[in-house]
Amino acid sequence: VQLQASGGGLVQAGGSLRLSCAASTSIFSITIMAWYCQAPEKQRELVATITGGGSTNYAEPVKGRFTISRDNAKNTVYLQMNSLKPEDTAVYYCAARNPFQTDFGSWGQGTQVTVSS
Repeated sequence: VQLQASGGGLVQAGGSLRLSCAASTSIFSITIMAWYCQAPEKQRELVATITGGGSTNYAEPVKGRFTISRDNAKNTVYLQMNSLKPEDTAVYYCAARNPFQTDFGSWGQGTQVTVSS
């Protein structure tokens, strides 16, 4: 699966961004998608996941602020990021795995999100 992420940028604290990730796969509708982030000098962390059926899961720091969604007709997953904080500054990666895998084996190139205070 090839993944192409976009939508990052520079925003002030309290602002919003929407990330997009287009996937090239014929089985997108059953592919589990995720967004991860990696801040400087930190490990990559899971932000949110979404199943083919639309079930979602979020990391505690983003609950109530971020929303993951998908459009199976467009093979695209989104991350709506609201009420952004400086600590959300990171490179954001989308990732994919099929339901029979345990690890996310496909990764996008990453998109930079910078939140200024």
